[in-house]
Amino acid sequence: MKAASFELLGTDGKGHTLDSLKGAAATIIVFSCNHCPYVVKAEDALIAACNDYTAKGVGMAAINSNDSDGYPEDSYENMIVRAAAKKFPFAYLRDESQAVAKAYGATHTPQLFVFDRDLNLAYTGAVEKLRDALDELVAGRAVRTAETHAIGCTIKWK
Repeated sequence: MKAASFELLGTDGKGHTLDSLKGAAATIIVFSCNHCPYVVKAEDALIAACNDYTAKGVGMAAINSNDSDGYPEDSYENMIVRAAAKKFPFAYLRDESQAVAKAYGATHTPQLFVFDRDLNLAYTGAVEKLRDALDELVAGRAVRTAETHAIGCTIKWK
């Protein structure tokens, strides 16, 4: 699977594209939200991974595709508050139409899609195996465990 292109509004008020977020060694797209307890538990690990791997050529973005009408905690305004409170070192993007989640086949939060330097899918699944996948990609090797089960909340579809 090739990474699907997108342009989404970030909590910084700017539009972000896949190309603007791409890393030289790898690119992490994590489907996330504000309200899921699994996401809240994983946030510190995601922040640490971003801080540790950015200098190694890894780009990252979190995308919130949840229906904010049914889940007001996941509104764009609340995303801005969450990103500021947690000091996210990565772009936090709003997928209001849910088209990006559908293009990636995302089903859960948090769910990771890690792409190699050519934007081919190298790993998908849970946060727990993220560092293993990144270590292998940064070293120029194929990811040994390419898929795990994403444990979390389901994406809240409109």
